Amino acid sequence: MALNGAPLLEFKQVGKSFSDEKLREFRALEDVSISLNEGEFLAIIGPSGCGKSTLLRLAAGLDFPTSGEVIFAGKRVSSPSPERGLVFQAYNSFPWLRVRQNIVFGLHAHAVAQRQDEIKKWLEVTGLTEFADSYPKSLSGGMRHRMALAWSMSMNPQLLLLDEPFRALDERTRERMQELLLRTVAASSCSIIIVTHDVREAILLSDRVIQMSPRPGTVQNVFPSPLSKPRSREQMKTPEFIALHQEIVDQLRE
Repeated sequence: MALNGAPLLEFKQVGKSFSDEKLREFRALEDVSISLNEGEFLAIIGPSGCGKSTLLRLAAGLDFPTSGEVIFAGKRVSSPSPERGLVFQAYNSFPWLRVRQNIVFGLHAHAVAQRQDEIKKWLEVTGLTEFADSYPKSLSGGMRHRMALAWSMSMNPQLLLLDEPFRALDERTRERMQELLLRTVAASSCSIIIVTHDVREAILLSDRVIQMSPRPGTVQNVFPSPLSKPRSREQMKTPEFIALHQEIVDQLRE
């Protein structure tokens, strides 16, 4: 829980450097400052290699800044936590476990017993109730992504981090997953950050779109959403959506 109205998550002048196999250093992020409030949905876009996925890893506690700091709920991020769930582009399930077992994997036995209603809720929200006893190999790509989302939300995170989760899906399945994510937002108070290359997806889903510069990545532009909630695909036909989409695309081309 954020303290005294402070942001839930803050990147404070964050920089991140890496070294390659020849020990040559390159700067992935430079002086990045972003804040995220409780219940807010943020989308991050930008060219490949600008540090978008690195920001998610820093927020998840899987990596650490070279400079600056990442603050979550008033404390510096120093390790992974169930409060911050991360869904990668490719979700690796456990093929020998059924869908329900995959979703509860990682919970202590007493937690599973106590949270049966929560698990049932996310099976229903993601449309997986009738597949709860199936094995992952029998699921389509979209259904496996739904399982990943159900797993993350059953952990009851305060912050959900999504790294291009729908990138490999066909257009219609991607649209269905976007609609599912909107329903997930409506069914929880979770804050969300999604990294995506799809500008239309970013505008439809988020409250703010953050545009990153080419490497070293830094915040180049911030676009507040003009769309009212609850969101729907019908809003993609509105003049406000079309105008913002064109503005962002023009900025990316520059």
